[in-house]
Amino acid sequence: MEPFTMAAVASAVGTVTSGALSGAGGEMGRRSSEALAGLVRRMRRQNPAPAPGADSEPLLPATEEERRELARQLWEGARTSPGLAREVTAWLREAGWLGSGAVPAVAPGASRPRMLPPANAAFTDRESLPEQIAQVLDGVDRPAGVPAVVVLVGPGGIGKTAAAVHCAHLLKDRFPDGQLYIDLEGQSATTALTPSEALVRFLDRLGVLSGRMPADEQRLSELYRDCAAERRMVVVLDNAHSERQVAPLLTAASESLVIITSRYRLDRLAADPGARVIRLDPLSTADSVQLLTRIVGHDAMAGRGPGAAAVAERCGGIPLALCETGARVAVREHLTWHTVGRQLAERAHRREREALPMDDRSSRDAVDLTTDVTYGELSPRAALLYRMLGVWPWHSVTVGAARRAVDATDDDEARVLLDELAGVHLLEEVGEERYRFHDLVRQHAERRGETEDRHADRVAAVRRVVVWHLGCAAAADLRVIPGRWRLGPAYARLEPPAGRGPEDGRLALAELRAERENLAAAVRAAEHHGFDDLAWQLCEAMWGLHLRLGYHEQWVDTHLRGVAAARRSAAEFGDPRAEGRMLVQLAFAHMGLGRLAEAEQALLEAAAADGRARHHRGQATAAEALGLLRLKQWRYPDARRSLEEARQALGRIRPGDDGAPDVPRALALLAHHTGRALRGQGRHVEAVRRLHQALADFRALPEPDLYNEGRVYMSLGETHLDAGGADNAESARVCLDAAVATMGREGAELQHADAAEMRARCARRLGDLAGEADDLRMALGLYETAGDALSIARVRARLADLADA
Repeated sequence: MEPFTMAAVASAVGTVTSGALSGAGGEMGRRSSEALAGLVRRMRRQNPAPAPGADSEPLLPATEEERRELARQLWEGARTSPGLAREVTAWLREAGWLGSGAVPAVAPGASRPRMLPPANAAFTDRESLPEQIAQVLDGVDRPAGVPAVVVLVGPGGIGKTAAAVHCAHLLKDRFPDGQLYIDLEGQSATTALTPSEALVRFLDRLGVLSGRMPADEQRLSELYRDCAAERRMVVVLDNAHSERQVAPLLTAASESLVIITSRYRLDRLAADPGARVIRLDPLSTADSVQLLTRIVGHDAMAGRGPGAAAVAERCGGIPLALCETGARVAVREHLTWHTVGRQLAERAHRREREALPMDDRSSRDAVDLTTDVTYGELSPRAALLYRMLGVWPWHSVTVGAARRAVDATDDDEARVLLDELAGVHLLEEVGEERYRFHDLVRQHAERRGETEDRHADRVAAVRRVVVWHLGCAAAADLRVIPGRWRLGPAYARLEPPAGRGPEDGRLALAELRAERENLAAAVRAAEHHGFDDLAWQLCEAMWGLHLRLGYHEQWVDTHLRGVAAARRSAAEFGDPRAEGRMLVQLAFAHMGLGRLAEAEQALLEAAAADGRARHHRGQATAAEALGLLRLKQWRYPDARRSLEEARQALGRIRPGDDGAPDVPRALALLAHHTGRALRGQGRHVEAVRRLHQALADFRALPEPDLYNEGRVYMSLGETHLDAGGADNAESARVCLDAAVATMGREGAELQHADAAEMRARCARRLGDLAGEADDLRMALGLYETAGDALSIARVRARLADLADA
């Protein structure tokens, strides 16, 4: 009887092969995929009667049907071959940790996110809301396993976000495992976040490493529910656009609470999963006056004279309008309620004369009315900043972006102007020196700009902000991967900082991550306004961000725009090399989503574009990328051919040509990739020879590339282990000793841990249980530092097995 079932083989094959292209399993996933290819190859070569159409050189199964058939062949082969059965058992043990059924991707309690924004100190009314939500949580008629879901609906500016956050804070003691919050930006279909984007953010805060995240939405949702299954959390999904957007974000944990806010009726949520829908109405006059009192202060309120109730009524009971008005009064020591009421009445009368309909019951109109009056009292420079920031819907506004929007003299001037806008509630401070518009207020700013400013001036402001984002992104990208080949004038005068330590790249990556949404907005702004030269350069500057952290859907979106911009730019005497560059990067984004056909098509188009441009460095990059795609697909002979094409293209580069300084490093990388392809074919002696060549090439570089040297040492260790035998295990351990030392010097915790874990495999082969335990303890400490919960659980399980042996 085989020690495993057909279902176990099918599950493992599905998990490993579906994640092989996206890299969702990290290095362990890659090794499991390549090990599976080796198993299938050996099985087919020893089978005297292969299945019809089967080849001794397998291809990565791309469909569910192909995966099921591969699993069936593997299972049948193991039933008739004890040796193969042992190998399959060992492979299943390793591959099992990649599936959600083995352990959660994050151990319960490993990360307790605290994502709730601060509660609003001026929050007024809605006193019954916490009690209503508690009734949903404690309802005896809620079936087991059904999550507690509350939907707060109402027009923009009615205070849904403040109500949701206020209630979540009041109830958070009931949810010790954390609070998740996200603004889904669902004021329109064009601005709404995709479910995948929201899931990636949540999983990131739950401690799932970027390399562990699946690419497709369904698997992301499954992983999220797995991570949340044993937790008691409150989840706030703010500003939802549709049921389709929020459905993948609903946890199935019955002990958790999900609060959704939306301007739209989400009726289907009331039926499934049985959400409680609560409509928020405008505040009463008494509650409106109370809100104004909390903003202005009790002592100051009395000194402003009568008329607060009339002002409250003019604000229509809309909290956003009341907050704007209260903030304006709070910063004006001698402003009376009578004057404020008169200003609002005059503005309402003027709107009527201008044929602009006024309806105090309308949230938008009430906000427009109060914002008009507040805007009229801004200083000229603050009013200009308000209008120029309103031209484009930026995700957030930093001091640097504000400075460029109005061409301020320095950051200090921009800070003063931002403080003025935030002081009267026209901007909301959402982080340290980071601000955001409410979308109704931004639309008001945009309309003001259309009326008061020349179109050319507004476009020029957008371009200055886009250029600033490009400059910051390029400088950070240069620090993330200093040695890579780059394209575009944004890098012309940039150099990596001298004496940079191992932490500098991580800090730079964090900077790019913090501005990720703004960079995507900058690409869209550049496309809209015809800044094609900036659009594709922004994509180039985001390469390190996406390569290291993923965010594949945004990656595809920005780079499709970058490809189009590069083509238009080339037609207008732009850089003809940009199109191929964008297409290669787009192909990697498609690979991350498992879209083989789209990735291959993009790479073929890239090769053609670089051929037209006679850009040898670009041709080499496209061919190398195609070789890497073939490696992921187990198409090792095809991979070698593509890598050889890349080597030939590099050989056509002459001193002084574009990319010439990068040729030695590129050749070293190609030698490494070729060694991996030879190992994939089982040609271990040739693979070792080519990998030693790669090692020598990296050592000969003018600037050391220790990280890639360490990667080659790891590939050598893998190759010796694959070859089998005690002598090869000893050779593998020597190589992995060097890998451990090199990755340790580089400060690359995950790779350092991976090398230590592989060295433990060598010790196991050699019967050195004490050495295996030492290496596993080293790997465990490094995984704990990096926060890789899945690897922590795997290594702990192996250490427990050793302790029991």
